Amino acid sequence: MNRQIKRDFQPPRGSFQQNRQRRSKRRFLPAIFLLLGLTVAGLLLFGTPPSGQLQAQVAPVEISAPPVELPTPPDLKEYADVIKPGETISALLGAYFSPQEIHALNKQSKKVFPFTRICAGQPYKICTTDEQFESFTYEIDGEEQLIIRAGDDAPIIEKVPIDYQVETELVRGVIDSSLFEAVAAAGESSELAMYLADIFAWDIDFIRDIRVGDTFQALVEKRYREDAPAGYGKVLAAEFANRGDSFRAIYYQDGDNPPSYYDPDGKSVRKAFLKAPLSFSRISSGFSMKRFHPITKTWKSHPAIDYAAPRGTPIKTVGDGTITRIGYTSANGNFMEIRHNNSYTTLYLHMSKFARNMKKGKRVSQGQVIGYVGSTGLATGPHLCFRMRKNGAPVNPDRVKVPASRPVSEANMAEFRALVEPRLARLEGRETNQVAQAEPSAATELVQ
Repeated sequence: MNRQIKRDFQPPRGSFQQNRQRRSKRRFLPAIFLLLGLTVAGLLLFGTPPSGQLQAQVAPVEISAPPVELPTPPDLKEYADVIKPGETISALLGAYFSPQEIHALNKQSKKVFPFTRICAGQPYKICTTDEQFESFTYEIDGEEQLIIRAGDDAPIIEKVPIDYQVETELVRGVIDSSLFEAVAAAGESSELAMYLADIFAWDIDFIRDIRVGDTFQALVEKRYREDAPAGYGKVLAAEFANRGDSFRAIYYQDGDNPPSYYDPDGKSVRKAFLKAPLSFSRISSGFSMKRFHPITKTWKSHPAIDYAAPRGTPIKTVGDGTITRIGYTSANGNFMEIRHNNSYTTLYLHMSKFARNMKKGKRVSQGQVIGYVGSTGLATGPHLCFRMRKNGAPVNPDRVKVPASRPVSEANMAEFRALVEPRLARLEGRETNQVAQAEPSAATELVQ
């Protein structure tokens, strides 16, 4: 029986000492949990434990902000070109406006600048934002622009002056063969040569009177747009020495009268008639009462001056007047007669065509283009046959003496003389800082 008890008895594994240690550990567990609880409570109540105690180091967690989506920049586009022959406002803006809107634009623009006056060869610019119309800019001439802008309710149409930067410079030159070549040799454009020819057109015939060694100088406004050269403004003062004579002209506006040119004494350089109806050409046949006609092969009078010039050269009326006859004959070709006053009439023959809106009874101004050089009628080549009559009798245009226009008024003579001195000083090379300051600020009006 004792053996059986021994066989069935299963003593606990491990020694008694090990079992006792296990029981001791279980006995201390509540104390450990209590200590941890007191520690946590102390942290909550008193904050960071004193130095020397263990602290749990928790690494900060970086939280990245969501990506910011930047707005897409607007798509700005600019298209620049020149008006092509036959191009209309509908063709230019048809991609942005409906036919009904174009019709409304046309009505709106009539009071500002009629679209029918848009000319081929003039520059324009269209600006868009995200393919939507923003503005249309058309260069009317060298002075003004037509601008159409998108508005809140309707497009805005206005005519504005072109903003130029202006610098005044003195230009000098010597004639070797022609005024054009002399101006080019001075580093300037042919535009300046045309202005000088217009200023002295009453005193100098730039076809027959020019001689080698003649000189010119001009105090001229040079214009710039965005730092790029953009032509000329006013010629403030000019001098031309021709065949021993010196001619001077000062730009001035006498009160409410249109701006004009006067000599240093205040006398107008403008006269009743220009010296010639063409600015630059050559005389192929002079005034004569007996000349052999190259076509009819007969001797007959030629009370006229023939100016040979390329076909299409502009023809200008030599004085203010009214068109009394205009039409075509087999001998004269396309011709025009202008009455200037009770005494004088002028005739212009063999024109290729007339300028726009020329008709009988129309008033024309001195220097206005009335037609273009051609060879219609009895003509061997392109030229202008120019005739002048006084009281119905032919006279030599080169020998007609006519009075000058009105001088500077007495009321404005003191102002004119104060203006003349600094400009003459610059022409003569005796300019000082004081003289330069006396010169009025430059404007941008161009007078030809």
